[in-house]
Amino acid sequence: MHALAITLLIIDSIALIIVVLLQSGKSAGLSGAISGGAEQLFGKQKARGMDLILHRITVVLAVLFFLLTVAVAFFEV
Repeated sequence: MHALAITLLIIDSIALIIVVLLQSGKSAGLSGAISGGAEQLFGKQKARGMDLILHRITVVLAVLFFLLTVAVAFFEV
């Protein structure tokens, strides 16, 4: 069972890396990080199409990564 959990964790981490690299950059530089956060806060930029799908997949993979990591570390599945 421990080997299965480790294998799933490795597959999940590789998939998470790939999905994050596939996403397009929101803005460039430090000024973009500041203004980009404000634009997203007030809803001027909304993700559509492939960006929305990649964002949702990233969230699911990140939650799965966290749960698998906790399971392997604390419960020694």
